[in-house]
Amino acid sequence: MRLTTPRIAPLADHELTPDQEEALKPVRNGTMGVLNIFRTLAHAPKALTRFNDWGGYVLSRRNDLPAREREIVILRVGYLCKSGYEFTQHTRIGLQSGLTEAEIEAIKRGADAGWQPADAVLIRAADELHADQFISDATWEELRRHYTDKQCMDVVFTVGQYTQVSMILNTFGVQLDEGQTLDPELKGY
Repeated sequence: MRLTTPRIAPLADHELTPDQEEALKPVRNGTMGVLNIFRTLAHAPKALTRFNDWGGYVLSRRNDLPAREREIVILRVGYLCKSGYEFTQHTRIGLQSGLTEAEIEAIKRGADAGWQPADAVLIRAADELHADQFISDATWEELRRHYTDKQCMDVVFTVGQYTQVSMILNTFGVQLDEGQTLDPELKGY
């Protein structure tokens, strides 16, 4: 985690305005309660509403990437952006989506960490987008060997969304939610 305290504190229920309460409604049904990211973004309720709309697309079945592959992309972006909060949240989601603990460790090592080609190219695409905001021709052709055009688009959409999420989390200092443990490799960032 880059910051040990929030720059923008998450709002408690008793602090919420009616607009903020309305913006949080879509995330109130979660099994983990309202997460710190949403309580922080509630400071800007109109932005939170639009954030939830787009994030809802990226995390839904409307995103044609299967959940496991989507989580490979998200975890790689979170790791590259040194977003302890993002990596922590999506480690749990990745495990629920079919990734193993060994695969989550391998995501941190990159595309050459023993992946099958279809998984390695997802990591490579995330790396290239992170470094240059562009997927090279060679990586794009490899993506298209394994994924449809719509899935390739969803790779870019997912990397873009989680780069933004990581920037928000890192800059606002969103802290882990209760009961979570930070990956040791992301301490001190």
